[in-house]
Amino acid sequence: MEMSKTEALTQALRKSIGIQILEETEVMEGEVVEIQIDTSFASGEGKAKGKGGMEKTGRLTICTTEMETVYDLGSKMIDSLSKEKVTAGDVITIDKGSSKITKLGRSFSRSRDYDAMGSSTRFVQCPEGEIQKRKEMVHNVSLHEVDVINSRQQGFLALFAGDTGEINDEVREQINEKVTEWREEGRAKIIPGVLFIDEVHMLDMECFSFLNRALESDMAPVLVIATNRGIAKIRGTEYKSPHGIPLDLLDRLMIVSTDPYTHDEIRKILSVRCEEEDVEMADDAMELLARIGVETSLRYAIHMIITASLAAEKRKSAEVEIEDIKRVYRLFVDVKRSTQYLMEYNKEFMFNELDEDAADFGISGEGTEVGDKAKDSMETSP
Repeated sequence: MEMSKTEALTQALRKSIGIQILEETEVMEGEVVEIQIDTSFASGEGKAKGKGGMEKTGRLTICTTEMETVYDLGSKMIDSLSKEKVTAGDVITIDKGSSKITKLGRSFSRSRDYDAMGSSTRFVQCPEGEIQKRKEMVHNVSLHEVDVINSRQQGFLALFAGDTGEINDEVREQINEKVTEWREEGRAKIIPGVLFIDEVHMLDMECFSFLNRALESDMAPVLVIATNRGIAKIRGTEYKSPHGIPLDLLDRLMIVSTDPYTHDEIRKILSVRCEEEDVEMADDAMELLARIGVETSLRYAIHMIITASLAAEKRKSAEVEIEDIKRVYRLFVDVKRSTQYLMEYNKEFMFNELDEDAADFGISGEGTEVGDKAKDSMETSP
């Protein structure tokens, strides 16, 4: 199902905006004193409806700490009570609008029957006050869910249909007006969430302009974006900007600076990862792996854990040692060593676009500083 990029962003924004709808409903709440069910022969009309000639009627007695009431039961209510396995001593709630029965637990007055009930039985106090009361119900939905329900013929079932496609702007405007009306009446609360967009430099100028406008809304969520670009071209244009993001959007953001991990932090992260991967590693091997993580990258060092574990398993050792780290380091190169290889053998490749900016990769014709350091680390390790 086709969808425009601005529609995808709109749906993502509205998925991260929650609505807490407050609704008052009439309920009957109390402790079941007695359930009496009578079965009698149905009339001719009942037989015509396929009831097998039998008709169920009954009475339900429920009470609170202050009053007790008897209600006549129809066949549907009897079936609902049987389905919920309601017995005398249960504390129940009956929604008068939908006739839904909810079992809250067993009354403390039946606590003496605890051994017969089982360890999973929940005991609650007998309700106080009147049996019929007004109760406030809270429903939590997202704006996108409301959009889907109101834009499809199947209503609520549309949420389970998968792809929703594009939603008409008129539908969203009507929903926004209704939600605003509910907020003014105190029947709903807006709960802005968090929208996280990774690799945000992949968005183009049209998407950035849309985000600029969307962030001005009073229902806008908290926007968190991430990118690993420096000074780069804005996608779809020839203009360069920090992180590949237009300056007018950058001016709206709080930019979080990051620092490289220290040696001790990398060692601790690798130690935790070894525990998660169930890999036993010697202390000197862990120290060498931490040095490699500092000089290359943490991701490369994490990848070496499993490969070094396989190398140790091949030589039938339960613990990863330095020789396993050395073997894996020789077999699998990191990004900078791979780039150095391309620099040395660039003429051997079919296509190559080597230029004077090769120094931007942190390499030179005499070898890599990282490779030399890692080599020295292995030679000086015990």
